[in-house]
Amino acid sequence: MIRNYLKVAVRNILKYKFFSAINIFGLSIGITCCLFIFIYVFDELSYDRFHKDVDQTYRVGLFGRMAGQEFNTASSSWPVGETMQEEIPGVESSLRLWPRSLPIVFKYEDKSFSEKEIIYADSNFFEFFSFNLLQGDPSTVLKEPNSIVLTPTFASKYFGDEDPIGKILSMGTDGRALKVTGLVAPAPGNSHFHYGAIISFMTAKGQLFEGWTGNSLQTYVKLNDKITMSETNTKLDDIVAKYVGQEVEQGLGITFKEFKENGGEYKYYLYPMADTHLNSPTQDDMEPNGEMKYVYIFSLIGGFILIIACINFMNLSTAKSSSRAKEVGLRKTLGSLRSQMIWQFLAESVVYSLIAMVIALSLTYLLMPYFNLLSGKQLSFESLFNIKLIIGAVVMVLFVGLVAGSYPAFYLTSFNAVEVLKGKLRAGMKSKGVRSSLVVVQFAISIFLIIATAIVLQQLEYLQSKNLGLDKQNVIIVQNARKLGNSRQAFKNSVQQIPGVEITSYTNNAFPGVNNTTVFKTRGSEQEQLSGTYYADYDHLDVLKFEMKDGRFFSRDYLSDSSAVIVNEAAVKQFGWENPVNEELISFNGPEPQTLKVIGVVKNFNFESLKSEVRPLIIAFTEQSNFLLVRYSGTPETVINSLQGIWNQQAGGDPFEYTFLDQDFDALFRAEQRLKNIFMLFAGLAVFIACLGLFALAAFITEQRTKEIGIRKAMGATVPNLTLLLSREFTILVLISFIPAALAGYYFTSNWLQDFAYRISINPLIFIVSGMIAFAVAWATVGFQAIKAARANPVHSLRYE
Repeated sequence: MIRNYLKVAVRNILKYKFFSAINIFGLSIGITCCLFIFIYVFDELSYDRFHKDVDQTYRVGLFGRMAGQEFNTASSSWPVGETMQEEIPGVESSLRLWPRSLPIVFKYEDKSFSEKEIIYADSNFFEFFSFNLLQGDPSTVLKEPNSIVLTPTFASKYFGDEDPIGKILSMGTDGRALKVTGLVAPAPGNSHFHYGAIISFMTAKGQLFEGWTGNSLQTYVKLNDKITMSETNTKLDDIVAKYVGQEVEQGLGITFKEFKENGGEYKYYLYPMADTHLNSPTQDDMEPNGEMKYVYIFSLIGGFILIIACINFMNLSTAKSSSRAKEVGLRKTLGSLRSQMIWQFLAESVVYSLIAMVIALSLTYLLMPYFNLLSGKQLSFESLFNIKLIIGAVVMVLFVGLVAGSYPAFYLTSFNAVEVLKGKLRAGMKSKGVRSSLVVVQFAISIFLIIATAIVLQQLEYLQSKNLGLDKQNVIIVQNARKLGNSRQAFKNSVQQIPGVEITSYTNNAFPGVNNTTVFKTRGSEQEQLSGTYYADYDHLDVLKFEMKDGRFFSRDYLSDSSAVIVNEAAVKQFGWENPVNEELISFNGPEPQTLKVIGVVKNFNFESLKSEVRPLIIAFTEQSNFLLVRYSGTPETVINSLQGIWNQQAGGDPFEYTFLDQDFDALFRAEQRLKNIFMLFAGLAVFIACLGLFALAAFITEQRTKEIGIRKAMGATVPNLTLLLSREFTILVLISFIPAALAGYYFTSNWLQDFAYRISINPLIFIVSGMIAFAVAWATVGFQAIKAARANPVHSLRYE
């Protein structure tokens, strides 16, 4: 029976070649989109799942509040993990990581490279996590100070094909000798952190504050089944009160109880490591994370595309019902049961779906590199050969086949055999009504995607073109200037002589963002305030071109500027000043409080992501620091070549690294940029698939009305009259679809825009233009068929039966 179903299905596919091609092509495009999104979503949800005991592994976060400002960080202190192990029953093991945010220079003989993704880790790193150690003993490779484990790529840069084990690498400006004790495979793509080299944690001893308030590490713990995360968090509160309180009292001069009574908070807590990538509560993870909302959005888009493809199948199957009516009548006369014919039509639909899946798999294989460029991931076609994805693909074939074929199967088998064989079948209002409803759904989805794409595009253009309050264009950031040591001023002077270089400035801050936060008090007040802080030299204002609102910037004419600061408008508001110039701040950034004089106020400029408001900022003075900002005019290549030449002369073989300030700011919105690209692609595909079905449907309907068209033309109807007649029904359907699409588009985009402190206002014109685009595309699609039919010779039309 099944064999017969398949045989008849293939025969009908070959019989109706045009409609079969449209159906298969539309379904294959829809399934291809779903496969890509399926792989993407699966990858996002699989982060860190390759680790053993992942459901018992947690990361320590820190929530704090001081001076009314809150912070939520993934950083923790030196002793917190070990103390938890010792004092909380059920904490089986702990691990500390120190991820280095800045590049480190490594040397071996005459080879020197600046390396990123360097982490320090406790000796139990390879027992705690499930990373693949290729060479070395997992229990000892990180046990001794000055030990380092490399990835093969890292090792090959320095040692080529030689065995790296036992070799000595020189690290940093002080040339610290590190012994290679192991080789580790790169972290999988679906890990929330990656590494090029792992250094034994004890190597960092003496470089970090080892107290409870020095939060620069990442701490992970494993719990057994005798304690829950919430119970551990309760016990962590006791540990904080016991140990942190002593340092708070030493630093602030008040008891921990008084600190909390004044609104302060300092709270360690656990959250699942598996939540880090998509649901991290912290603000400073080692690498940019994904967002669960985008997983939902992409899943929704994939579902929309598949629905449109299925609707095409339903519409075309019911539209050509009269072509298969006699087949149904004859089968019923010969004794076929309705249930048998339903299964026949469903089997035919599943065959369509299976063929479309084969084509979709081929397209997925061919287009995977382009999708990786679009999504910013490194996905592979082989990832489909996962049992979950294979089951998902099989379910998709059956789902698409059964859903797309369900209505045609039940509709076609409802025909009366006698009426059909007498040739009295007419297209019923019920069939026409269902087809119309499905067309409305198709175009509502398409218009919704066009609206969403337009608003996402507008918001990103606004963010990239918004006046930040500083000039990010034509600024090169030279990295690792500290490698120059005492030659930094000479380097700056030499750079200043390069043709095309306008001015340069040293700063300790890697824009965008300000990583340092300092506690301040105003003179005569006991209220502590938290403000972002960075250091810059005399020429900083001329390089970044932000505006002074009051007072002046640092000047070589005033020696006292070494203890002066510049504040922004947000800081003036925070400290409650009316006349901020000449006010004094007491800084608690060092071992002893320091009094700083305010000499100027800059207008607020956006130094961080535009998702957040400008926060209070203090700019202190330094003449030399780690980053040299270079403002230039003309072609950047010429300036960069000259910069590199001077660097090579003065940096003693350390590699030259640079970035562009505008590109660094644009990188803040990489996730949104990818969202825009994916929306544009899938919105285009949705409209294309919808028009594909509309084209075939219009072709079928005009074919059915050929005799009517011939009579009307013989009676004097013009081509424009006939075109409007044939297009009117579809025009009304597209107009109806605009209403739900506009409502859904407004709701979705309004919620998405709430993530941004600076955002566009939604312009009603976007909705009108989106509707007009869909209307124009649909009208062009239907109009082509209508004009073709209207221009046909009526003699041939009247012969048609």
